[in-house]
Amino acid sequence: MTGGETHVSSSSTDKPIDISSPYFLSSTGHPCLNIVGDNLLSDGNYNDWVNEMTNALHAKNKFVFVDGSLLKPKDGSKDFMNWKRCNAMVRGWLVSSMEKRFQE
Repeated sequence: MTGGETHVSSSSTDKPIDISSPYFLSSTGHPCLNIVGDNLLSDGNYNDWVNEMTNALHAKNKFVFVDGSLLKPKDGSKDFMNWKRCNAMVRGWLVSSMEKRFQE
């Protein structure tokens, strides 16, 4: 493993999560991390912000949490807690990249 990345174990199987999985999280990430350059300030920078956020989420293999192509697993399934953890991380990244007036 390089670049500060660690394999997070799945709570139900204790097997490492493959780095190509949307459930993989790097040890360097946290929910308050701003993953884009400029915060969403107003309608004036919305298109630039969307492009940057889309690119960042694709790079982190997390866009599937935003576009709905990765469905929420059923409660109690083997991927449920992994999905909840990653979804919370993505939500944190989105909120952290917006000015406070957009968060209300």
